[in-house]
Amino acid sequence: MISANEYKERRERLLDKLDEGTLVILFAGAARKSSADATYDFEVNRNFYYLTGIDQENSILMLVRGFSENHVILFIDEKDERKEKWTGLKLPIDEAVNISGIEDVLLTSSYEGKLEVILNKENGIYGLIKTVCLDLEKELKIAECKSTNEYATELGLRFPHIKVFDIYRDIANLRMVKSPEEIELIKDAIRTTEVGLNNVLKTMEVGKYEYNLRNMFEFTVAEDMQAKLAFPTIVASGKNGIILHYPNAHSLLNNHELVLMDCGARKSYYCADISRTYPINGTFSEKQKEIYEIVLACNKLTANFIRPGVTIQEVKDFAKNFLADECLAHGLIEKKENIIKVYYHGCSHHLGLDTHDVSDTLAKPLEPGNIITDEPGLYFKEFGIGIRIEDDILVTETGSECLSKDIIKEVEDIERILQSR
Repeated sequence: MISANEYKERRERLLDKLDEGTLVILFAGAARKSSADATYDFEVNRNFYYLTGIDQENSILMLVRGFSENHVILFIDEKDERKEKWTGLKLPIDEAVNISGIEDVLLTSSYEGKLEVILNKENGIYGLIKTVCLDLEKELKIAECKSTNEYATELGLRFPHIKVFDIYRDIANLRMVKSPEEIELIKDAIRTTEVGLNNVLKTMEVGKYEYNLRNMFEFTVAEDMQAKLAFPTIVASGKNGIILHYPNAHSLLNNHELVLMDCGARKSYYCADISRTYPINGTFSEKQKEIYEIVLACNKLTANFIRPGVTIQEVKDFAKNFLADECLAHGLIEKKENIIKVYYHGCSHHLGLDTHDVSDTLAKPLEPGNIITDEPGLYFKEFGIGIRIEDDILVTETGSECLSKDIIKEVEDIERILQSR
């Protein structure tokens, strides 16, 4: 659980990066319309959540880097008993204070008035604010028909003396290094993911369907009242395994085929991202085992390669070169450059509040506290074989730690469990 003090420290670190005379405005966002009067489930903007811990739509955060003082204001919707009968309870102000550590919590209805007095060119209450920073990530909705990019244009017209800048990268730099509390939440999400995969192994058999495995995993996550899915579960058997984000789960689980699962739980929005590949009948064929062992060796060596100072791009290049050399040596490709035909994705991305978490650049050296994925794979259409093995890796002071090391991936372990069903 993230404490109010940690949220406060995050805001202070961001404020320290800003020039005097700067206002940051971050929006929790609004639920997107799905059809007619229906909406998709609300998902809070992660940068807003990172700085507040508040998970309620229509909320707004203001950070003021004044000339003589800094000030933080949180705006939340007013409690309305009539609306709450339909859409659920709203946060009371005292609870919002306890969660976020922000003492100045106002109602969203007062936001426009507060904005006017802060950005007033003649007598702004914090001095002349010339810069407004927004999260200008593409299509970030703050209302049903308004994005932050559209709001930036609106602010420029209302207050011609200000310049609007994108704060996204500054917050991304903060989010890339995880605190001990964040690391524990990701570990907890991985543990729930492990339970789900173990339940899949116990029930998987020839004659069932991909959706049976998906449902078992997702039911396990749902049983954990603190967990949700990090992303839609991918279950791809046989030839479907060569499709990276296979969107269906309708195929029969056939004898002598593999099934690839890419799945993860999340806790307080902190995500696990795990991939495993299993033989449906409990035993790898010789060809399946040959390719699986290449991917597994790459997975292990890449984890050992990850350390402070290397870049994500270097991690990707290391994995790709290893897979190319091994596939060439095993006669699986005719020349090294053909690796792109059987390995067509990157090996790593940052992990955190988003499954594909924020990152500044692939060229930024890794540092202690980064959590990244390690996910090599090989995909052979002619064999009907798709294999991916993915772990979540913490960068430490001296190297790395595989946070998902307890989720089995050795051939002998997988076969032993499947054959003991």
